[in-house]
Amino acid sequence: MKIDNNNFIYQLCMKNEDALMYVIDEYGGLIKAVIRKNMSCLKWKQDECFNDVLLSIWEHIESFHPENNSFKNWIAAIAKHKSIDYMRKHRFEMDKVTYDGMENYELQNEDRPEILESEISARTEELLAVLKPKDREILIRIYANEEPVEQVSQDLNIEKSVIYNRVSRAKKKLRTQKGV
Repeated sequence: MKIDNNNFIYQLCMKNEDALMYVIDEYGGLIKAVIRKNMSCLKWKQDECFNDVLLSIWEHIESFHPENNSFKNWIAAIAKHKSIDYMRKHRFEMDKVTYDGMENYELQNEDRPEILESEISARTEELLAVLKPKDREILIRIYANEEPVEQVSQDLNIEKSVIYNRVSRAKKKLRTQKGV
């Protein structure tokens, strides 16, 4: 059976490996681009992350619902979350190496947790600089500090619907910025 755009999702559900090859051919570039963007300082882990994304697609294809989202957006979200997980895991491992009393263990520059942290922070600050201070504060509190919208709404004395609108407009503005 020929795998094409009309039947590859069904074939993935049926665990047809040819359908996975179709996904690699059609969407592999997108997956790699998302991974490269989020894991620029962990180049040696990008192929492993790519494989994990494919495994996730293979194992969780039943959770894809075409009425809610496009397949392209769904796999991009998987790639984004997997790459973020890799960054967190690597940072945790580097912190563990640092604190396990291995003072003599020499880390390469790209392996240092503080360099990773500063690279992430610098990129975040660069992106958020285009926003109004109040919008920046709202995004940081909701996404970085993981505060509930209800709490941010109460603290800033702004209605939840206004918070959602400001977040939406801020995210749209960030997406239009060069390099995002």
